[in-house]
Amino acid sequence: MKARPFLAFVLAAVLLLLSLAAAGWWLVLQRSPLQLQHQPLVSPRAARFVPRQAPLSLYLLTDGQRPEGYARAVAPGRQRRQAADAVAGLRDGAFAAAGLDYPAELASWLGPELGLALLANEPGGAADGWLLSLRSRDADGARRFLQRFWQTRSLAGTDLQISSYRGMGLISGRGALVGTTPVPIATALVNDDLVLIASGRGVLEQALDVSQIDELNQAASPSFQQALGRLGKGAVLLTAQAEVLGSWLGIPAQLTGAGAVQELVASLRPDGRSLALEALLRLAPGATGLPPAPTAAAGDGGLALLAALQGQSDSLALVQQPSLWPELWQPLLAAVLRVGEGGGEGLLPALVAAADPGPLLWSAGSQGWLLGTAVDQPDPASLEQGLAAQGLTAAPLPVEGDASVMVWTRLEAPPAGRRIGREEGAVLQASLAGARASQGQLAWWGQNLAVLQEQRESRQTPRLRLAQLAALDQPQASLQWAMAAGPAQALLQRWSTWQLLSGLAGRPLAPAVQGLSLSLEPGDGDSNSDSNSNSVHLSARVGFG
Repeated sequence: MKARPFLAFVLAAVLLLLSLAAAGWWLVLQRSPLQLQHQPLVSPRAARFVPRQAPLSLYLLTDGQRPEGYARAVAPGRQRRQAADAVAGLRDGAFAAAGLDYPAELASWLGPELGLALLANEPGGAADGWLLSLRSRDADGARRFLQRFWQTRSLAGTDLQISSYRGMGLISGRGALVGTTPVPIATALVNDDLVLIASGRGVLEQALDVSQIDELNQAASPSFQQALGRLGKGAVLLTAQAEVLGSWLGIPAQLTGAGAVQELVASLRPDGRSLALEALLRLAPGATGLPPAPTAAAGDGGLALLAALQGQSDSLALVQQPSLWPELWQPLLAAVLRVGEGGGEGLLPALVAAADPGPLLWSAGSQGWLLGTAVDQPDPASLEQGLAAQGLTAAPLPVEGDASVMVWTRLEAPPAGRRIGREEGAVLQASLAGARASQGQLAWWGQNLAVLQEQRESRQTPRLRLAQLAALDQPQASLQWAMAAGPAQALLQRWSTWQLLSGLAGRPLAPAVQGLSLSLEPGDGDSNSDSNSNSVHLSARVGFG
């Protein structure tokens, strides 16, 4: 009987120790930079000070140290320092562009939220002001920063004006941020832990005004809150209006002109050694979105094409219902299929895509491009008129082991300067523009016979490209596209936003990219906007080594 109290005491002690250990482990995990992978999207406090129609707003929902720690944690052993330095360089460069020295002025007190917004005097007008918000880990940090901030600028010749607006103290003046020419600056401290820095007193007063009226600020916008709920997770939150989609984000003109895309809301989060992007593009009323989701049979057809694909692939895309893609999205489809590249080489893919109800598989590798379709969709005979108009002639070609190969050739004169011997006879020669071979219920259209032979004889699948598509987890998307390092780096280097990021980091960022994948699918529309509007959901992943 005496042993029972002792055993009960031991059991209670063990349970207490286990609870303390579990609580300690939970605290370690919560503070781990790896938690950025699971960062929930929340409405930033600074969004209350941003007008709903602000051309652009960007929020980092963590402090300045965690991204650097995350890069160090997930990078391969020999590349940890390099990866952390790259992220730190990008962070420091971004703050330097805003006129702030992160290591000297911000690192000691900056908390888990910062934001930047571009503001305009009129809706739809050009951005002519900016608002920077910095959240402090404690009240003393924010106050010390503002004190040092204005002391430094005062010594540099800034004339200070201290005033009160809506019960808050404002400090304004015309001076220089670090390393910049004199510009108007105004600051305010909200609730002792949120620092607002604006490009002038008028911009700051506008921010304080909208914070008092829910109908005007971003945080109380139903569409903004709905977008946060649909995106779910992210360490970075971005919103952009039509007027800056081209100039700031490099979105093609055909998607931003004539009010095609009205607004973009996007989230960015790390996921292993990848960066995952989720974005909602709200289209203007009357703008045509992507074709609706395919039927189950079409989805099965896409899976059959992916399962049957053989050989090496540097660029792999699966397109649903390509013949139904509206004019607004045709340039994107042409870019994916590389239509227009290599002269006549892009003619056959263009005609096949225009006539194919889908699904359509595209693959490009060292041997050339390859298209996969259903064996009867499209019928080669339906393409004859378009091909003949370009001087292409169809003919069957006997091939060992496969008697159903059709080729399209064009008669051309030999290159200038080439001498034609008598034994060669006619001076014209045939050049191959494409070929087609059937394989069961599938048809394969190739740039040349070599790529069709690789598809028929190879026993290796494009494993890495298929894994990229699987990681997107969008099997019914209108477009799924995966690229190897080479094509991904080339594409990103042409993107103006990537060039801006490389400039801020002070180093080229593309060499670290090991792959890129993306998908597009129709959105569900916005119940709080015009009933004719719709949206497009974009998912993308950038893989790093």
